[in-house]
Amino acid sequence: MMKFQPMILVSAACVLFAHAGAAAEGSAAAGQSKTATCVACHGAGGNSANPEWPSLAGQHDKYVVQQLEAFKSGARQDPLMSAMAVPLSAQDMADLAAYYSEQTLTTNLEADPAKLSLGQRLYRGGDATTGVTACAACHGPRGEGNPSAAYPRIGGQHAAYIAKQLRAYRAGTRQTDANQMMRNVAHTMSDEQIDAVASYVQGLR
Repeated sequence: MMKFQPMILVSAACVLFAHAGAAAEGSAAAGQSKTATCVACHGAGGNSANPEWPSLAGQHDKYVVQQLEAFKSGARQDPLMSAMAVPLSAQDMADLAAYYSEQTLTTNLEADPAKLSLGQRLYRGGDATTGVTACAACHGPRGEGNPSAAYPRIGGQHAAYIAKQLRAYRAGTRQTDANQMMRNVAHTMSDEQIDAVASYVQGLR
């Protein structure tokens, strides 16, 4: 079980464990022409209206490529996305990532007021008593992520999707995190904490 760390130390660990490699190169114009099948779930311009599916607008291109590669290889499993990713070439992935990274997230989602206090405390400072690490250490104070380290932008993302991914990390059914970082964090979280953090993230701008 991961012990609580001050934010400075956790930030250093995030940099240390970041994947090496150059950002994906692609054409946003070419990527737009390849989004016909993506729109049904991820919405026009990557703004999803379905809380079960993530918005991709403004997501870092390196992260998008990594996840598409994981779906294609089977490292990350999803009945729909796995099938969608299989026929994609490396250039397709780079083009799609370039397109979505240039789009603007237009969400107007807000945090649940009943969960705001707990979610904010956990996101910003973690919980020393249970060993929950501060989310802001890697994802930033506004959830903007870290493009060079491929830590995703999560601010404004659907709470239902964030909570689903945290539970998948906790259960070990999602294993696409470098050095088990997210699995270690999620392992320390209760359902109440997951729901509160997910709600807080949804309201970040």
